[in-house]
Formats: sequence, C-alpha cells, structure tokens
Amino acid sequence: MRTTELIMRAGALADRGGRRILGIAGPPGAGKSTLAARIAGALGPERAVVVPMDGFHLAQAEVHRLGRADRRGAPDTFDAAGYVCLLRRLRTPEEVTVYAPAFDRSLEDPVAGSIPVGPAVPLVITEGNYLLHDAAGWAPVRPLLDEAWYLAPDEALRVDRLVGRHVRHGKDPAHARAWVARSDEANARLVARGRHRADLVIDPG
Repeated sequence: MRTTELIMRAGALADRGGRRILGIAGPPGAGKSTLAARIAGALGPERAVVVPMDGFHLAQAEVHRLGRADRRGAPDTFDAAGYVCLLRRLRTPEEVTVYAPAFDRSLEDPVAGSIPVGPAVPLVITEGNYLLHDAAGWAPVRPLLDEAWYLAPDEALRVDRLVGRHVRHGKDPAHARAWVARSDEANARLVARGRHRADLVIDPG
C-alpha cells in the first residue's frame, strides 16, 4: 500500500469524530517513526499528532540499576503501565493540553512533557515495537487502539537500516552489528508474534 493511500486511511480515521488513536507497530528499524511523521505532516498539526512509545523507555540509570542495560529495548525496559495510562487519558480528550514524553536519541533517554496534544486534535498516532504485544503489561494497549498497522519491510533492508541508525548515534560499525544481532533481533522476533493482531500489514519498501 502506498503512503498516499495510508494517509487517506488515517485521514478517514481522524474524520470519524471524537478522538481516535492509530497504532503503528513493527520490529526495530521497520520505519515506524518515519511513516508516522509522514502521515502527521500530511494531515497537519490540527488533525494529527505523533506520540511515540519510545518516550516510555526507562532512563539509562534505572536500566543499569535493574541490570538490563545489555538488552535495552526489551519489553521490560519500558514503563508499559505509564504508556497504557497515557493512552487511556488520550482516548478521552480533556479541556487542557496533555503533554507526552519523547525519546531524545542524542541523550539516549526519555524527556518528559515534550509533546503537546491539544484537546481538539482528532487523531493521535502512536508508534512502537510492542503495541501488539500481549504479555508483561502490554496486553491493554491493543484494545485502546482504534486501528493498528504492522510494518513488515524486507528483513535485510531493515537490519541494514538499523545498523546505520546505531552508527549515526555513536556506535562503531562492528559494535552496531553485534548489538543488532544480539539485542534488536531478539526483540524483533518477539514483536513479530503480535503481527496477527494488526488490522493492516504493510510492506513499506
């Protein structure tokens, strides 16, 4: 499905009335944030805002304290309960702006209060690995999504793109490939188990 068709589908969701939440799931490096940004950009800030799941990464200090630093990005290195609470709050717009956290890749940490969601915005686009996961506190997410898409790109392209991302953010190429093979691909296999819960499976090319 072409991006223009996906934009039209998201626009139709926004026009249903009330507040709607579109979830975009997929393995690491699938292109979730890129697609979400394109759709939001096409619809404009009065119709759509992106709230990434990555804003609920546990801080590096807490991941180290828990002994999970070598597998950061696994389901238990996020505040799943906090994410669910925010989605519930966003489903019923309040009269005030709701502020969501973002993930700052230059800091490799979440930053609270970064994304304003105004009460009149009809569509929230949320994207992340575990939107369709059904364990470890993530099961409540799927029922909160009006529609869920799963991105399934070519695997070799996805891995190359993921390695490139790690290199851009400071890892040397050998370390980046080792991290992808050990950590990201383990998470990718876990993410793929939720594919059948999506309303739409997309090969983004």
